[in-house]
Amino acid sequence: MVSFHDLHQAETPLVLPNAWDVGSALAFAAAGFSAIGTTSFGIAVSTGQPDGGRSSQQATAALVAMLGPLPVHITADIEDGYSDDPGEVADFVAELADHGVVGVNIEDSTSGHLVDPAAFATKVIEVKRRTPTIFINARVDNLWFAEQATADAVLRRARTYAEAGADGIFVPGLADPDEIRAITDGTGLPVNVLAHPFLTVAELGALGVRRVSSGSLPYRAAVDSALKTVTALRDGLQLPEATSYWEVQAQLMAFNQGFSV
Repeated sequence: MVSFHDLHQAETPLVLPNAWDVGSALAFAAAGFSAIGTTSFGIAVSTGQPDGGRSSQQATAALVAMLGPLPVHITADIEDGYSDDPGEVADFVAELADHGVVGVNIEDSTSGHLVDPAAFATKVIEVKRRTPTIFINARVDNLWFAEQATADAVLRRARTYAEAGADGIFVPGLADPDEIRAITDGTGLPVNVLAHPFLTVAELGALGVRRVSSGSLPYRAAVDSALKTVTALRDGLQLPEATSYWEVQAQLMAFNQGFSV
């Protein structure tokens, strides 16, 4: 299997689907994706909590522990590391690595606001010291939360995190092609963006992007599809086609018996 680090150096960007439970992860693996991420939004909502606020820690740890047997790379979205203490963040990442996780996203914001970049860099340093092989995707949240929302400000933070040992930079909210090019040209690390509403993966790759994440889009689309299905049932409309019960059941049985999907 190609290493997770090497997947960020391919000719085309790594397309990373983000799972919120075992079923979604199994479907992504069966579709041939070589790496799967988790989504803190999808996980939090599935437990009745809003995203952020460090609500997804236990459910994320439980999910990745279950996904360990899958023959794909697993990377975890861990919000801000669920702690202000770099040592506690490093302990948690080491726990995830023990379950086979090869990468983590860590946000440089807490409660919807940017944190001091030096403090975030200390988390990166401590995680790398404890688990040097983990792929740290440092999430730079200037554009996401509209604070210091310029490409130059993003790059200043990205360079600080690169010096601390980050392996990649994730910039949610990055959508303008000129800003994408400025940021990919301005850092030596692979740049990750969310799925773009207008630009294809190939077009993002031409702008220097090396990873495109689905984020919470599959979860939100799944909820929309479920709603359309039950309203069609109620209103006497044509029901959509879906994977059969028996196919999904067989997939889950094989997974629980230790076979690959």
